[in-house]
Amino acid sequence: MSVPITETLARPATTARGWAAASPTVPLAPYSFERRPLGPFDVRIEILHCGVCHSDLHTVRNEWSQTFGQTLYPCVPGHEIVGRVAEIGSAVEDFAVGDRAGVGCLVDSCRECDACAEELEQYCEGEAGPIGTYSSVEPQTGRPTAGGYSSQIVVDEHFALRISERVDLAATAPLLCAGITVFSPLRHHGVGPGSRVGVVGLGGLGHMAVKLASAMGAEVTLFTTSPGKTADASALGADSVVVVSREAPAAGGDLDLVIDTVSASHDLDPYLGALKRDGALVLVGIPAVPHPSPGVAPLLGRRSLTGSSIGGLAETQEMLDFCAEHGVVAEIEPIAIDQINEAYERMLAGDVRFRFVIDMSTLRTP
Repeated sequence: MSVPITETLARPATTARGWAAASPTVPLAPYSFERRPLGPFDVRIEILHCGVCHSDLHTVRNEWSQTFGQTLYPCVPGHEIVGRVAEIGSAVEDFAVGDRAGVGCLVDSCRECDACAEELEQYCEGEAGPIGTYSSVEPQTGRPTAGGYSSQIVVDEHFALRISERVDLAATAPLLCAGITVFSPLRHHGVGPGSRVGVVGLGGLGHMAVKLASAMGAEVTLFTTSPGKTADASALGADSVVVVSREAPAAGGDLDLVIDTVSASHDLDPYLGALKRDGALVLVGIPAVPHPSPGVAPLLGRRSLTGSSIGGLAETQEMLDFCAEHGVVAEIEPIAIDQINEAYERMLAGDVRFRFVIDMSTLRTP
C-alpha cells in the first residue's frame, strides 16, 4: 500500500556514502547524500555487496536516453544489492533487524494497476511506471532514486527480498538483476525437464541463463562468437556450444526457446531459425543501437520474437528460493569501490568472468 509522505517523517533522514557520476562524461567519484526518513513500512538495509550490471554503465553514460529517458544526475548506480537489515519501521512484518535482505531493479510502483495486481510490478501501468532503484523519481520525496554503490538503502518492505543464510552473499548479488532477467522468461515459457533451450552470449546474463536452464532440467545450447568460452560454457552446464563465427545456428532447428542476452546490435534471423515450430526467441539484452529488423521467412514457421523485463517481486523471491535450493549463484570477481571506473572499462572490453561485485566494506568517507 502507498504511504502518505507525512507518515515517513517520523524519523530523521540518514546520510549515506556512495559513489556517483555527476555527468555522462566524468568518472564515478565519492558522493554523500541523504536517504529518506524511515517510514512505517520501510526497512533500512546496510549494503554489504553490490553487483555491477552493464545497465549501470549504460545509464551512467546516458546511452539509453532514447529508450528510457535522460539519466538523472548525480547518478548513484547499482541494482544488485545485498546486505542486512539495520532498522525497520513500526508496521514492518516480514523483516527483523539482522535479517539478510536484497533489493533488485525496483523500489516502488503504483501497486494499483492490473500489472501490479498480478505481481508484475516491472510492467507497472501507473502514471510514473515502475520506479527504478536508481535514476527514477522517489515518490516519497520527489528526489532521484539512488542505488547500491552506497552504504545503505531505505525501501518499502514490499520491494525488499529475503536471502537465505545458506548462500554466499556476494555471489547472490547478481541474481537480483542478471538472475531474475533470465529466470522470468524461462519460467514464463515453461522450461523444465525435456526442454531444449538456447542461450546467446556468455556474459553476466548469459552465464546465469545457462546455469538456471540447466538447473531446471533443460538441455542447453550456448551460442557464442568466442571459441575460448566453450570450456566455461560446459562447466556452467551447457550440453553443447555453437561458435557462431564458425558455424551458423541451424535453420529449421529443434529448440523450444532461445534467450538472447547480447547487448550489442546483431542479426536475429539465425536464432529465429534455430527454433522449432512454435518456439520463441526472447530478447533480454538491450543494445544502445537497435537490432536490424528480422526477416519474415524465419517467422513463418510459427516462431515468435518477444522480449522480457526483469521480474516482479514474487517471481524474484521465487528465483532466490530456487537458487538457494539448487545451489545456483553467480560467478563473480570481487572488487573494491575505488576500482569501479576500471571495472567499467574492463566490462566494455569483455574482460570479466562473469560479474563484478563491489565489496562495500571498501567504501570510505570521502
